[in-house]
Amino acid sequence: MWFPALGLLIGVIIGLMFSVTIPATYARYTAIAILAALDSILGAARAELEGEYDSQIFLSGLLTNMLLAGLLTYIGDRLGVQLSLAAIVGFGVRVFTNLARIRRLIFFGNRLPSERARTESP
Repeated sequence: MWFPALGLLIGVIIGLMFSVTIPATYARYTAIAILAALDSILGAARAELEGEYDSQIFLSGLLTNMLLAGLLTYIGDRLGVQLSLAAIVGFGVRVFTNLARIRRLIFFGNRLPSERARTESP
């Protein structure tokens, strides 16, 4: 469980040590890929807390989400339409949903807060 946190810490340190600039033309693609990756990572964390984590599902979801988001952004750029907004909204909703579920799992386990109050009442 500590390996992902260690990997994240090492990645942040490397990112702070080396100055990497992304050209403005790729900024939207990078942002949408980061959002898709964040969605997959939070989904994996939720699945781990629920005891349902599968590395093949995580990796396939990560790659598929990033490719689909990039493809939507590319097609939108070619058509002159902001199709990337669909990915932003979709992934944004999922990020907040996964984050809320993770918070509930950490604080209440698999039970909802209302179920916890009922079982602890005399």
